[in-house]
Amino acid sequence: MPVALAPGALLLCRAEPAVIRPVAQLLREPVLLTAAGEGWSVLIPSYERRRAGADPVDQVLTGWAGALAIGAGRPAIALWWDDAHAGYTLAAGFRRPVGYVWLADGTPLGEDEAMRTFAARLALDPLHDVAALDALTRPDPAADARVRLLGLLAVLARTGIHLPDGIAPGEPADELRAAALEQGAETIEWPGPRDAARPGLAAAEADPVSPAACAPWARLVGGAQLAVGLPLTAFGLARRSGGWTAAGAILIAHGAVSLAYDRVRAHPGGRCPRD
Repeated sequence: MPVALAPGALLLCRAEPAVIRPVAQLLREPVLLTAAGEGWSVLIPSYERRRAGADPVDQVLTGWAGALAIGAGRPAIALWWDDAHAGYTLAAGFRRPVGYVWLADGTPLGEDEAMRTFAARLALDPLHDVAALDALTRPDPAADARVRLLGLLAVLARTGIHLPDGIAPGEPADELRAAALEQGAETIEWPGPRDAARPGLAAAEADPVSPAACAPWARLVGGAQLAVGLPLTAFGLARRSGGWTAAGAILIAHGAVSLAYDRVRAHPGGRCPRD
């Protein structure tokens, strides 16, 4: 009989911690950030407040993964578990998230097609990796939910993922955070709206003629991000969903920075040449 797991989660993002840091601030949740192998980072959220909340862990993590994917422009994978289920969600840009769920005893509940979509979006090997993922969708009395998540990580290891010692699916949230802190993980918290915007402005100063900043369509992109971000934030606030609220806030922040870049381009003394 599988051991009941305390709610917990890990957020994996296909980017270095330096790229994830300013985006993670906009989640408005205290998280720990550290490297997770070559080209990957892992975020360890706290669930002390969530245990008394109304949102299930999978819904919260789906929103957060979407926020990271939109903000960083890189795929993000949420691994989550509780006493009844475990699963993952892959978010990649504005595409519909894809995921899979197992019962605590490892019984598959998802659709096989989700695994193939997962593999395609991460550019996994269409033969060997897909076969390994398909095995996770078949009944196996010896594999509970934690074993299923470890099997998923074994496949992802071929993309460069390597979780630090002591950080693994199924561990209680407080133990995950303790292990991460022992190995030098960085604490990320919401710094307030003014400080949260500084990383983007610093990037503009460091690279004032970047293609994104100088593109003639920068104003259109910024306007579109604001147009999507404002109602998404309202939706998240109405649903009391931290993930979707964060996704909206990220879009608003990016849109505001894009419009600021456009103003720099339009200014006679701006360093960004007009086309």
